[in-house]
Amino acid sequence: MSDTEPGGPAGPADAARGASGAPDFDSMTRDIADVPAVEVITTVAVHLMSSAAVNLGLSEDGEQHRDLDEARKLIHALAGLVTASATEIGSYHAAPLRDGLKSLQLAFREASAVPDEPGQGPGEKFTGPVFG
Repeated sequence: MSDTEPGGPAGPADAARGASGAPDFDSMTRDIADVPAVEVITTVAVHLMSSAAVNLGLSEDGEQHRDLDEARKLIHALAGLVTASATEIGSYHAAPLRDGLKSLQLAFREASAVPDEPGQGPGEKFTGPVFG
């Protein structure tokens, strides 16, 4: 029997459903409570980084998804998250997030037709001026 056939092994989605087939929110709440804060923070940061990169045109399709206004918002949010959480998650986790953030800030400056002044780019309110 395969995983997709009726009666096959239950997957994680099945485990979060009650007998009625409706989502078991109590089970889902307990599951998220077991996830360490550092994992939640780094996961959110990676999602922000990925979305910003796509909006900077750095994905495989490049120009098709380029939207610098959206990228600016995402980079700004990422900078706030990384800056605010750095002391809580430790340098082991914060250092690669800072590196990724700086790369996105520099890519934003390069992608802009009229680059922001140093210190005025996305997230630089939190990180300070970013130079290549």
